[in-house]
Amino acid sequence: MAAGRALRRLLAVLLLLQPGAAVWPQPQVQLSPPGGGRCLLPPARFRFGHAAGSAVGPGCTVLEAAFQRYRALLFAAARPSENGPVPFTGVPPQALPCTQLLVFVATPDCDGFPNLDSKESYKLSVSEGSLLLSADAVWGALRGLETFSQLIGRDQNGTYYINKTEIMDFPRFPHRGLLLDTSRHYLPLGAILETLDVMAYNKFNVFHWHIVDDPSFPYESSTFPELSKQGAFNAMSHVYTAGDVQTVIEHARLRGIRVIVEFDTPGHTLSWGPGAPGLLTPCYSGKHPSGTYGPINPILNSTYQFVTSLFQEVSSVFPDFFLHLGGDEVDFTCWKSNPEIHAFMKQMGFGDDYRNLESFYIQRLLDIVSSLGKGSILWQEVFDNGVKLRPDSIIHVWKNSKPYMDEMADVTKAGYQALLSTPWYLNRISYGQDWMAAYQVEPLNFKGSAEQKDLVIGGEACMWGEYVDVTNLTPRLWPRAGAVAERLWSNASVRNLQDAYARLAAFRCQLLGRGVQAQPLYVGYCENEFGGF
Repeated sequence: MAAGRALRRLLAVLLLLQPGAAVWPQPQVQLSPPGGGRCLLPPARFRFGHAAGSAVGPGCTVLEAAFQRYRALLFAAARPSENGPVPFTGVPPQALPCTQLLVFVATPDCDGFPNLDSKESYKLSVSEGSLLLSADAVWGALRGLETFSQLIGRDQNGTYYINKTEIMDFPRFPHRGLLLDTSRHYLPLGAILETLDVMAYNKFNVFHWHIVDDPSFPYESSTFPELSKQGAFNAMSHVYTAGDVQTVIEHARLRGIRVIVEFDTPGHTLSWGPGAPGLLTPCYSGKHPSGTYGPINPILNSTYQFVTSLFQEVSSVFPDFFLHLGGDEVDFTCWKSNPEIHAFMKQMGFGDDYRNLESFYIQRLLDIVSSLGKGSILWQEVFDNGVKLRPDSIIHVWKNSKPYMDEMADVTKAGYQALLSTPWYLNRISYGQDWMAAYQVEPLNFKGSAEQKDLVIGGEACMWGEYVDVTNLTPRLWPRAGAVAERLWSNASVRNLQDAYARLAAFRCQLLGRGVQAQPLYVGYCENEFGGF
């Protein structure tokens, strides 16, 4: 802890020194010597390469794919003639050509998946005719390549260059997520893949896939194929096949992004009912069934056989250690109306407190998931309702029924790790620059010990789908989600709104240049508007 505080004090001092070119999110330390000159980047000759002694070399799929992506991004505007042999002669000493970025990675793992403990730190050095990126792991190298790409400029003559710069960077929080809801509106595969691309530009590292919910069940299950056949909006066109899911997982892996899927139970499961008869609770009107259904029926053994089989499949399909189990907004009305549940409550000694029944279900679910070798993330109601949780459960804070910082204090005081989303529901929009409110959030601004604050592992921006589909997803997300990205990556002292506006506006222009339909922050223009005009 003392070493960590000393490092933070050092960073605070370094941040006061001469800043370099704008990067989003802002690096922990970025120094450029005054009048330090620049390196020219000849498109025809520029290469990415592996530094001597690197534990990762040619054949690393993560880096080779990244080299291809970033070469295309760096020189997308280059004229065809610039991609042929171009002699560099008569270059002044202060503008030496840099023809190769060497990448050094200290550890050899290149075939695995990122996880909560993945190392994302990197160092980038741009000096006299030399470019070096070093990282502990390939995931840090990916973050460094994104930073490098944002530092590239082009002068009025069309010459590519990068200013001399020294950067030392690492994330403030290990979990920096974005939630997409694909149940309320189906999002085509291409839209998800594009979102993953832009997440990587922002150094997000978790895709929280809220894949199913009450309105529709688009996940094609090999174990229970009727779930999507009966529960999707359209069982032919509005589903995610096994191939689609693997495409998303691999696309994310190559960008250092974890995919955490959410199957929310026992509520939010109405779309499950048609494909799984007997799973949901029959609601009653007086002494007779009303013909409607409520949450999953927690009193039947068949329920837990179904849940076990489904999560066995989900655990094998999604490689991340964590599953998001939901647990939010369980409406007890239907349970209260059902006479069989009444009898079960009496038999179990639960009284009239249906939170006891909820706890009964959640505890069995947690045991099932744990037996499959997975960890659990749950929405805050599960904690609020006093459900007995496993010590390694992560609580996801989203409500505002009481100040969310009080909730963060309560969760961490109880010894649980916490994620924050309450102030980052980006589906809620307002006139003006609402990104500023998201940017000004401080996740650790609650009363609690240093040990409590160490239990905050990050947060997520959420894009719920009631009013969002493929037509407005991208402009509603970007660049607004970038405010959350910087809050979760950069030093806590990075808070100046004027500086953030200038950098975020410039970053938005870069997104347009990369083909991302990011909405404007305010009045102004970009040199390259969306669509290339």
